[in-house]
Amino acid sequence: MTGPDPAVAAVRRAVRTELEDLPTGSLVLVACSGGQDSLALAAAAGFLGPRMGLRCGAVVVDHGWRPESAQVCQVAAASCRGLGLDPVICVTVEPGTRGGPEAAARTARYRALELAADGSGAAAVLLGHTLDDQAETVLLGLARGSGTRSLAGMPRRRGPHRRPLLGTTREQTGRACAALGLEPWQDPANDDPAYTRSRLRSSTGLLTDLLGPGLTGALARSAQILRTDADALDELAGQLGERVRRSGPPGTLAALDVVGLRGAPAALRRRVLLRAVRDAGSPAGAVGSRHVHALEALVVDWHGQGPLALPGGLSAHRECGTLLVVEARHGVRRGGSAARQPARDGRTGPTDEHRE
Repeated sequence: MTGPDPAVAAVRRAVRTELEDLPTGSLVLVACSGGQDSLALAAAAGFLGPRMGLRCGAVVVDHGWRPESAQVCQVAAASCRGLGLDPVICVTVEPGTRGGPEAAARTARYRALELAADGSGAAAVLLGHTLDDQAETVLLGLARGSGTRSLAGMPRRRGPHRRPLLGTTREQTGRACAALGLEPWQDPANDDPAYTRSRLRSSTGLLTDLLGPGLTGALARSAQILRTDADALDELAGQLGERVRRSGPPGTLAALDVVGLRGAPAALRRRVLLRAVRDAGSPAGAVGSRHVHALEALVVDWHGQGPLALPGGLSAHRECGTLLVVEARHGVRRGGSAARQPARDGRTGPTDEHRE
């Protein structure tokens, strides 16, 4: 008896591995756009669900970008039902423009997926990102000058989201759809040069010609190595953050001991600063390396700098050996980073420096 096409088998094997830890009867949702990656994923889930004792459904998100998007959503939903997925949930979102169209759409999509999972009681939501997507994410991070965490690419799991196909190529998902007689939707945005990822995708062939056919796999392996390193650094930074955390005056959103931070390795210190600012309310995507380096200067290169403005309407300054993050409208308290008060030796300078 002839088995399934090798590409179909590869996709099914990846999905089975990702679902093996779920209890019998669990509901799994597939995020399906109707494109080849998510359609191949949906087909594998529909095939494996009954065999693994799982209930498999789908979520189809309509971003409303194009006049035909509602029809595309309905066609994708019908394809999912034809693959045996139930329930199939269609959600319409309004992405807005914050952070650019791609980032806004991604934020709205993940929010819709989380709401669908919560509302249906799903144990997991499967996403169709492939090895090629992972490689593109690493290249985009390199182009932006990103740090270890961004270069680590997309995690296999985060919260309810799981990415079974990170070891599967885009070529395999396309062959799987063809072998199963499925007709994926070709998103025009994938070829639109207005989008950064689309421009990168169209140039991948050139990069492969220049650097060799193993480029995609090598980038994905680099992401996995960097993710292991980033996880270890984040754990150490979390321990440091607990040691240097202090209480501040009323209205303080974050307070960190300057001496403890100054003596720490830069890789850990910067992670603590970034996490503190994000936890205080700065939007994650808005806090960049320049903000972190300016914060770090308040710790290691203190010479009386004024308050530092941060994204999200926050402000940071030093006061009595402590780095404080507050809402900008609260201003700087006495002894803060404006530091124009007379120091104890009669000079004009930062009063907290004499206490460290």
